[in-house]
Amino acid sequence: MSNRIKINEVLPAGYRAILALEKYIESTSLTPIHKELIKIRASQINGCAFCIDMHTLDARKAGETEQRIYALSAWRDTPFFDEKERALLALTEEITLISNHVSDETYKNAAGVFEEAYLAEIIMAIITINAWNRIGVTTELSPALCS
Repeated sequence: MSNRIKINEVLPAGYRAILALEKYIESTSLTPIHKELIKIRASQINGCAFCIDMHTLDARKAGETEQRIYALSAWRDTPFFDEKERALLALTEEITLISNHVSDETYKNAAGVFEEAYLAEIIMAIITINAWNRIGVTTELSPALCS
């Protein structure tokens, strides 16, 4: 068990602010599968075990298949994801790895397959999970063991 700071206890107002952003994301028109694909892929990249565990469980509850969850880290090399999901995953990766910037090609591809408001919701969802990942990784949140 980690002895690192518990943000929700030490800075409850800050934690509630991020939680409010998460609640907003949950109220958007993003499909449950799109939300979970974003959350899982960003969490894989960021190495947030807590979030990977949480969002793979949530994805299964939303109807996502085991095959697609297992293949998510290699999505480019599978036939399992449709055009919209591929655009969403590419954008998720580039925003998560922002120091490499978001390429015009990736952005134009996403803008070409999603309506503007939906694209904005995708971007906000990616930003939100990255904030959660940074809390989880920095404070060493760990997933609960299943019994």
